[in-house]
Amino acid sequence: MPDFDRFHALLEEERERRMALLPALRADIEAANSARQDSNVDDEHDPEGATIAFELSQAAALLKQSSAGLDQIEAALARLAAGTYGTCAECGEPIAEGRLEARPWTPFCIRHASSGRGR
Repeated sequence: MPDFDRFHALLEEERERRMALLPALRADIEAANSARQDSNVDDEHDPEGATIAFELSQAAALLKQSSAGLDQIEAALARLAAGTYGTCAECGEPIAEGRLEARPWTPFCIRHASSGRGR
């Protein structure tokens, strides 16, 4: 049986880490947008490294990924509160503790994660 208190602490730590990251990512997006609007440089053909468009795209992807991860963490905390944490949402079998160690927010056992649902 998993140590639910330990997993709760892990989830809370990850939640706080991601919540702290979101404002920084939003600021990066705002800065890239501002740089793009304030510049008449053709950044697509700039030989000086990464383009503003690339930086904006990268920051937006990280923001989307972090937001989705935060949603998964919130869902896992709700499962903890409801007493369903550690049980596969697909088959109802217990999720192996090693899987919970690797991905404490997962709602799926390894069998159902490999089918693409729990990644």
